[in-house]
Amino acid sequence: MVTTNPRQDIIRKTLKTSLLDGASHSAMLGLTQSYIIPFALALKATTAQVGLLSSIPSLTMALSQLFAPRLTERAGSRKRFILAVVLMHALMWIPVLLVPYLFPGDKVWWLIGFMTLTAVFGSLANPAWGSMMADLVPENRRGRYFGLRGRICDFVMLIVSFAAGGILQWTTGNPFLGFSVIFGGATLSRLSSWYFLSRMYEPPLSKTQTNRGGLLIAMRKMRSSNLGRFIVFVSLVNFATCLAGPFFAVYMLRDLKFDYLTYVAINATSTITATIFLTIWGRRADRAGNIKVIKVTSCIIPLCPLIWLVSREVYYLMPIQVVAGFAWSGFNLASANFLYDASSRESRTQSIAIFNATNGVAMCLGALAGGYLAPRLPDFNGSNLLTLFLISGLLRGLIVFSLLRKISEVRRVQRVGTFELLLGRPVLLWASLKNRVESVIPPLPPQLEAMLTPSLKPVVVPWAYQCTEASRSPPFFDDS
Repeated sequence: MVTTNPRQDIIRKTLKTSLLDGASHSAMLGLTQSYIIPFALALKATTAQVGLLSSIPSLTMALSQLFAPRLTERAGSRKRFILAVVLMHALMWIPVLLVPYLFPGDKVWWLIGFMTLTAVFGSLANPAWGSMMADLVPENRRGRYFGLRGRICDFVMLIVSFAAGGILQWTTGNPFLGFSVIFGGATLSRLSSWYFLSRMYEPPLSKTQTNRGGLLIAMRKMRSSNLGRFIVFVSLVNFATCLAGPFFAVYMLRDLKFDYLTYVAINATSTITATIFLTIWGRRADRAGNIKVIKVTSCIIPLCPLIWLVSREVYYLMPIQVVAGFAWSGFNLASANFLYDASSRESRTQSIAIFNATNGVAMCLGALAGGYLAPRLPDFNGSNLLTLFLISGLLRGLIVFSLLRKISEVRRVQRVGTFELLLGRPVLLWASLKNRVESVIPPLPPQLEAMLTPSLKPVVVPWAYQCTEASRSPPFFDDS
C-alpha cells in the first residue's frame, strides 16, 4: 500500500494553483505592460515625460521594497500581506482608465502619478511572495518549475497582448475607449490572481525568518559577498537596459509610424521565443547551474539594442526579437533562481527586498538618463533614439566584461561546456542528426561510420552526479 504525505499533497496542489495565479497575473501584464507608453503618447506625452513615466514608478517601487520585510513581519503572515497588496494593485487600474475622462490639466502627469501608485502596490508583495515560493519549491527543481510557470505566463500574456492590440486597432477612431476596455480587463485579471493566491498554502514562517537588525545592516553584510556582487551586476545591466528600454515603443510608434498590430507583433516575437526556451533554460540551469546560464546569455544581451541599428523593416525587426527573447528568458529565469539559491531561508525576504530595491533604483536612473539624453543626442540613421540604443548596447557589454567573472555558483553542479549548454549533450545531438539523415539516405560504409561516430567508451562519472535529481538523468560523458 502506497502512503502519501498530506503536506506534500498540499504543496503540490498549491504549486498547481500558483500556475493559475501566474496566468491571471500575466493576463493583466498582457493588457497593460506594452500599452502604458502608447497610452501616454495618445495623451500627447513628450519624450521627457515618457522617461519620467518609466523612471518615477521604478524609483518609488525601489523605495517601497525597503519597507516590505517589516510590513510583512507586522502582518504576521506573508500570505495575508500579499493578499492585501494585490487587492489594492487590482483596484488601481480603475483610476488609470479614467484619466482621459475625469482629470483636468495635463493628463500625462495624472497618469504618471497613478502609475507610480500602481507600481508600488504591484511590487510591494514581491519579497514575501518570493520567500514563500522558495519555501514551496525544492532547490533542485526550481529551474524546471519556474521555467514551466514562466512558459505558461508568457503564452497567456502573448495571447492577451494580441487581443489588446486588436481592440486598439478596432477602436482607432476612439483610442481612449480601447484603452478603457483593456485596463478594465486588467482589473478583472488581477482580481482573479488575488483569488488564486487566496487558495494557496503558506509554509510556516519560523521565528528565525524574522528580520534581524534591519535592511541597512543586511546590506552592509552583503556588500562584499558573492550575492552582493551579483546584485550589483544585475542592477547595472538593468540600468544600461533601461537607458534605451522605454524608448523602443516610442521609436516604433512615433518614428517608424507602426500601427498597433505591427507594434504588438514585433513585441510578441520576443515573448513567443521566451515561451519556447523557458523550460529548456530551466532544465539547463538545474543541471549546469544558474551562473553558467547567466554567463552565456550575458554575452548576447549587449547585442540586442545594437542590431536595431541595421534596418527599420518589419521583416528584419521581428527576427532580431527572437535573439532578445532567447537571451532575456534565460537571463531572467537564472537570475531569479540564483537569488533564491544564494540567500539563506532566514534572510530570503530581506535579500529579495534588497535585490528589488537596488534594481528599481538602477532602472529609474537608467530611464531618467535615457529621457535626458535622447533629445540631446545626434541622429543615427535619421533618429536620435538609435544613438541611444548604441550607447545602451556598448554599456551593457562593458558591464558584462568587467563584473560577471567575479560571481561564482553557489550550488554543486556538473561542469557543462557552452556548446553542450546551448545544444544539449553532443552524443544525443549526434544520434538525433544521424537518425534523421539515415532515414533519408543509405547508411555510411562501416569504415567511414567508425571515423565519424564519437567514441562512446565508458567513463568514470563522480557518484554525486549519477542520476541525481539535479541532473535528471546520467551524463553521457564529462567534457571538463
